Formats: sequence, structure tokens, C-alpha cells
Amino acid sequence: MRIIEVEGIKIGARFPPLLIAGPCVIESESSALRHAKELKAIAKRAGFSFIYKSSFDKANRTSVDSYRGPGLKEGLRILKKVKSNLNIPVLSDVHCRNEIKEASKVLDVIQIPAFLSRQTDLILEAARTGKVVNIKKGQFMAPWDMKNVVRKVESAGGKRIILTDRGVSFGYNNLVSDFRAIPIMKELGYPVIYDATHSVQIPGGMGDKSGGDRRFIQYLALAASACGADGIFVEADEDPDRAPSDGPNMIKLSDLEAILKRVKKVREAVS
Repeated sequence: MRIIEVEGIKIGARFPPLLIAGPCVIESESSALRHAKELKAIAKRAGFSFIYKSSFDKANRTSVDSYRGPGLKEGLRILKKVKSNLNIPVLSDVHCRNEIKEASKVLDVIQIPAFLSRQTDLILEAARTGKVVNIKKGQFMAPWDMKNVVRKVESAGGKRIILTDRGVSFGYNNLVSDFRAIPIMKELGYPVIYDATHSVQIPGGMGDKSGGDRRFIQYLALAASACGADGIFVEADEDPDRAPSDGPNMIKLSDLEAILKRVKKVREAVS
């Protein structure tokens, strides 16, 4: 399997597990800096490498009235400050081609959202930046279909790829995780991360917003680690119930360290 390196962090089975974490959406500069500092410390204590994630624009909200974030310019300014002040790599998602040029000047990892994982032009544009591209498997896709997504990135000269699983649609307003997806996607030759928070999401389950059940995050993260995931993606917040986006499926910051330590023990046991 290809080893992917991000600002000195090596991602793969022979290296410490990766934590990609942060609030779903950038709430403010002070919030981003505060969360990133605490998450960095949590990751270090739990034995994980760490990449900070938060969205500058959540373009796929259920309702037109939902908070989307500070936008491209302000969001990238905040992420740049997080990166420089705390010396950690940063990741955010892009939703259209015209965001990529500016985003690539700041982001260490460009993320393709699950809903856009088949958007060829978006994927090619991200690949051409030379940045690491993290592609979330669409909820509507089989894990073996990700070979076509990988080929798109490689066709544009991209070899720095991470794949992330976040469950699959199971009827209306529900997701289920098939953990066969992790070894299947790893056969494509790139690291695989498991998104333990969006996998407990209930898309559109509250009418004008998505619901979720954070009680099950820890169990899914443990199962993913047992199945060979190279890292865990979680959205975490100091107070998820008051967060402006994805609160029901975000984990409380104070609960994260204990879960990560258990995940690492499982990974060590199976390896």
C-alpha cells in the first residue's frame, strides 16, 4: 500500500493511527483555535497523529436557512491561522471547482465530500493541485466502485490519495456501515479512514435538518479499527447540542480521548 505523507505525518498500517477531527463547520476564529489546540493535545495523549478538519462552507445543508460557515475567504484565513499558530496540517472540503485554487494555497488536504465523490471535473481539479486528496465514498456507492474514483485522480497525475468510508444509505433517512468496505477499499492501494460520526447521521431525519445518534460512534470506531482502518475521522465539539451544524452526530470533546485510546488498543491487538 502506498504511504501518504502530510506535513511529516505518515499514514498507513505501519504508522500511528491518524485522527482527522474538528467541529463540522468553522464557528469563529477563537472557536477554531481553541478546538484545534485541545484536539492536538488529545491526539498526542492517545497516540494518534492529527489533522484538523473544519468546513469553511457547508454547501450541502438540508435547509436553505441552515448556517453554512464563514465562507471561502474568511474560512481559509482562519484555517491558515490554525495551521501557523499550532503547527498542524488542515483539511477542509470543496464543493465546486472555483474554490480549489484558493483552497489549495492553505489546505494540506483537499476533501471531496461524499455527495460529490463522482463529480469528475471537481476530482480532476483537486488532483492537479498536487495536494493530498481525501475522497469520501458516497453513501450511494459500493466500496469496489471507488476504483473508478481512484483512476480519475491518478489520470490527472494524483498519487496522494486517502479514501474515507462513511456508511451507506439504508432506506430513507438512515445509514448503515458495512465494514467489508475497509479491506475492499484498501485493496486499491491507498490508506482508508473511517468516518465514525457521519456514519451515525440520520440524513434529513429532523425534517429541516439532519439528526443522528452519537451513542454509537465509539462502537463503530472500534469495529473499523479491527477491520484495518488507518485512522478515524470524527467531528467533535465542546458542546455538540448547541453546535450550528451536525450536532446530533458530533462527539463531545471531553469524551474523545477515552474512545481513541480504546481504538488504538484494538488496532494494536489486530496488527
